[in-house]
Amino acid sequence: MTPIILIAADLAAISILTFALYLRRHRRRDLVVSYLGMNVGVLAVAAALSGSAAGIGLGLGLFGVLSIIRLRSTELAQHEVAYYFSALALGLISGLGIEPVWLPLALMAMILLVMFVGDHPRVLPAYRHQTVVLDRAIAAEAELFARLEEVLHGTVHSATVQELDLVNDKTIVDVRYAYLAGAAHSSFGTAAGAGDVGEELPRHEFAPATAGAA
Repeated sequence: MTPIILIAADLAAISILTFALYLRRHRRRDLVVSYLGMNVGVLAVAAALSGSAAGIGLGLGLFGVLSIIRLRSTELAQHEVAYYFSALALGLISGLGIEPVWLPLALMAMILLVMFVGDHPRVLPAYRHQTVVLDRAIAAEAELFARLEEVLHGTVHSATVQELDLVNDKTIVDVRYAYLAGAAHSSFGTAAGAGDVGEELPRHEFAPATAGAA
């Protein structure tokens, strides 16, 4: 009876992980299929090996081999890697049939809870990671940080220059920053205010097309 309970619990857990958490938050269908297939496959193999003396060792070996194959086949974001390993862990825990039965159920619930909280959009919503291409070659760190904060409307925590192109006047930077919504609104408001008061602009931008004929 215990294997049936664990299989049912695994199917419920992977459904929650993929459909209720991942798909609703990230909307990537191909990885949903991958998570489901990988979870059920690991569950089936782990359940078949659980009766042998080397069941746990072979199960962990399978976990490692599948991880290497999957991660080398395509580029995944870090949160997708976390979902991927969670799906593997759910299948492995259920397939090994650990006793007493409440222990694997508690471990599966813990995985779901951690993923629900850790990937929740309200957890550190301002912290972001982005690769930025600037239209100037900036070597000075202080100037670089100031320019990035102006462009990103946030506080830059770290900036790693990946390419400093002096020939084409370009800088490629890997940036980790905290987005400040108020800064963006204030900058937009300032620009709108300048237009409202009729800031003088160069004449050639407003000259009519027939001005030359006059």
